Amino acid sequence: MATVEDRVSVANLSVATVLYRFVAEELLSDLDIEPKHFWQGFADLVNDFGPRNRALLNRRDELQIAIDSWHQHHPYENFESTDYRAFLEETNYIETEGDDFSIDTDHVDDEIAHIPGPQLVVPITNARYSLNAANARWGSLYDAIYGTDVLGTDPPDGPYDSERGGRVIAWARTFLDKVVPLASGSHAEVERYTIANGQLTAELPDKNNLELHDATQFVGFNGEPSDPSSILLEVNSLHLELIIDRTHDIGSNDRAGIADIVLESAITSIMDCEDSVSTVDAADKVLAYRNWLGLNRGDLTAQVTKDGRTFIRKLENDRTFRSPDGGSFTLPGRALMLIRNVGHLTTTDAVLDQNGDEIPEGLLDAMITVAGSMADLTKSDSPRNSRLGSIYVVKPKMHGSAEVAFTNDVFSQVENVLGLPNNTVKLGIMDEERRTTLNLKECIRAAQSRVAFINTGFLDRTGDEIHTSMEAGPMVRKADMRTEQWITAYEDWNVDIGIECGLLGRAQIGKGMWAAPNQMAKMLREKINHPQSGANCAWVPSPTAATLHATHYFHENVITKQAEIAEGGRRAQIDDLIQIPVSPHTDWSDDEIIAELENNAQGIPGYTVRWIDQGIGCSTVPDIHDVGLMEDRATCRISSQHIANWLHHGVVDEMTVRTVFERMAVTVDRQNETDELYTPMSPDFDGHAFLAALALVFEGREQPSGYTEPILHERRRMRKAEIHQAN
Repeated sequence: MATVEDRVSVANLSVATVLYRFVAEELLSDLDIEPKHFWQGFADLVNDFGPRNRALLNRRDELQIAIDSWHQHHPYENFESTDYRAFLEETNYIETEGDDFSIDTDHVDDEIAHIPGPQLVVPITNARYSLNAANARWGSLYDAIYGTDVLGTDPPDGPYDSERGGRVIAWARTFLDKVVPLASGSHAEVERYTIANGQLTAELPDKNNLELHDATQFVGFNGEPSDPSSILLEVNSLHLELIIDRTHDIGSNDRAGIADIVLESAITSIMDCEDSVSTVDAADKVLAYRNWLGLNRGDLTAQVTKDGRTFIRKLENDRTFRSPDGGSFTLPGRALMLIRNVGHLTTTDAVLDQNGDEIPEGLLDAMITVAGSMADLTKSDSPRNSRLGSIYVVKPKMHGSAEVAFTNDVFSQVENVLGLPNNTVKLGIMDEERRTTLNLKECIRAAQSRVAFINTGFLDRTGDEIHTSMEAGPMVRKADMRTEQWITAYEDWNVDIGIECGLLGRAQIGKGMWAAPNQMAKMLREKINHPQSGANCAWVPSPTAATLHATHYFHENVITKQAEIAEGGRRAQIDDLIQIPVSPHTDWSDDEIIAELENNAQGIPGYTVRWIDQGIGCSTVPDIHDVGLMEDRATCRISSQHIANWLHHGVVDEMTVRTVFERMAVTVDRQNETDELYTPMSPDFDGHAFLAALALVFEGREQPSGYTEPILHERRRMRKAEIHQAN
């Protein structure tokens, strides 16, 4: 926590000096806004919305107490969904659904409104990752296949493997035959591509020339028509580029001279200030805000060392092509960026209010991330993030329509303070809390002129499902959760309600993260169900995953699928959504119980040890079988709540849990033994990281909505204080 000497008093606020200087010297340097006006406007925001924020959190607590009491008086073996639903409606947990309506969000960029594709989510505190995400609009299909397990084996170490390279090319040619087929034959047979009379022609060995089956898929090229250096094709509003270079190592051995196939990949990217970061004080927050400002200004850079070579990474420029009719045009070189703020729960000591209390962190995020986005709006040249003058903010962990209405009002006041037109800020509603799911239509209505994004998030949504129904009984094993009735209904309901509320052509309907970044073959088999479900976008953990997941959107026409779903009406019902995933039996064997406990327990200290000790908010953590899985606060929430539930209902006891956690900590120590910055948890098991892991379980029932933030933030602050004192 910043000391008195590290603070500046302004507008009855106490602002950490590092934040105050950032605002004055960087954030507002190119804006026609004086620091005095900024801080007075922010003080008014805190005074007006701080009490409302606390009231909303109190309402969450009131509803949770009522639900706990209901379950305690209604044993699950006698559970009747009609009685349960009547109770939820009586308490207004389930709100009265109003008349049909359609959102009227305007000035929405094509990447949000009309172009389905992958959505990449990265921690904004890591400049290199942020730049990679922004630049992931285009990705090499050859590299994505060669460097992953898509071909059935892991990529080799060492020099280029020509046999594997041949298999990559064959895979890619099959892909071309499916999404941009020739009138007959295969792209694998083509010896030369040329352009004549505005049409793409493929020359075969017998000198016959073929055109595309759908000639309109050819939309551009570079080089000379008789000898193009690249060919641009369009499928389902996405582009792919054939890079032709017969002097290239790959192109020189390719029949048609193709050196690579580049796909339009991460159409949008979410720069995250929330679950994937560890920001617990003013210095941390300034790092996040500075990177966001740099992305919007276009001047963020990062020094990268790769393969023994050091270079500076920066944002890509737009891509220019010649059109078939002889003109020219450009396509965006970067993903459209959204910024995810924190939810309503957390507070920050970066600013203290007039009573000396920490302010809601979400209010600070709202004010500063919107101001940072203005650097893009005020640009006089390209590339622009939003070509239509909008700012896209994703708001997580909202419970019900009153919290969405609160967020809508917050951004209205922020716009007023910063001199922006009303509804410049477009809102992403994350459908990841049970009360938002059940009331999704009313949540959308509460911000119907801002909504530009809704999505499902299995991990946080399951964590809230467990915590909300903690008293109902022991939950099914975590792996079985995906087959429960409520989760199938949840995924359908989100798309159904989004379509019903007029999101098509105005907003994204999204799906959640693929959390196994090293299992790309499995992702290719399974994640195609997201575009098939009618989702405009789905989350991916890396640029490589974005390129591979993009192939699904070339295969599947999401817009057509959404139209088909719209004709059928709602596929899920409220009664499906309120089915509680309590296990129908608890006669698991001791081995099954320990296996489940170990599976959940291993990821928690594996995550907290990096979060607490190194300030890493999201990383690939090896599971108990040494398979790398992406862990963030959402994965930590579901695992800790599941153990807390079993502990509460006597499936496991405290001593067993503690013993398993110690054993898993030893495993985590082994998995990280090559990390020079790593601090082992064993043999003492008394460090902040390990104690945080235990607290997430043993105090899990008492944590608001089962969130991990209070415990993680407290322990990270304590650890930072220790490091500061030691230095």
